[in-house]
Amino acid sequence: MALTIGFVSPALATPPNIPSTTTAKSELASLTVASEGSMTGYSRDKFPHWITQSGTCNTREVVLKRDGTNVVTDSSCAATSGRWFSPYDGATWTAASDVDIDHIVPLAEAWRSGASSWTTSRRQSFANDLSGPQLIAVTDNVNQAKGDQDPASWKPPLSSYNCTYAKMWVRTKKNWGLTLQSSEKTALTGMLNSC
Repeated sequence: MALTIGFVSPALATPPNIPSTTTAKSELASLTVASEGSMTGYSRDKFPHWITQSGTCNTREVVLKRDGTNVVTDSSCAATSGRWFSPYDGATWTAASDVDIDHIVPLAEAWRSGASSWTTSRRQSFANDLSGPQLIAVTDNVNQAKGDQDPASWKPPLSSYNCTYAKMWVRTKKNWGLTLQSSEKTALTGMLNSC
């Protein structure tokens, strides 16, 4: 395990299609506000994730390669070395095992916000979404602390990333037609106003 904090010039993880602040505010205004649904029937298994993307590379490995620098992979596509900067907490890691791939909108949050009515195929697409800003490589224990919380109760520890995080959250909910709670909308509005 290697952790470096300090004067490192990190390569920021760059998930695709992060909207501008103006666009994110407009998208936030267009989202449906509704009470969260129940967790009845929820299981991570209903969101098949880390599926094969190409060759032997699964979604996790694709994101590790995309978000890292100098990433070396073995013949099975596993990252054997590289550097990963976690924008959530400002830490840099050199072991892929110290890095989680975060679902910006957690799977359980998606379930409560409309995904419970989706087909398994649609939930699989959501859990492996490489075309939108839904997946990002971050410090594993920070991701675990986030769990399935929305921005009303959890924000990245590095407050300078809150603006980007809010834009990614809003775009993901918009892309997938998910609802949000009023407390979540209030938190996102504040985060976008701080951009």
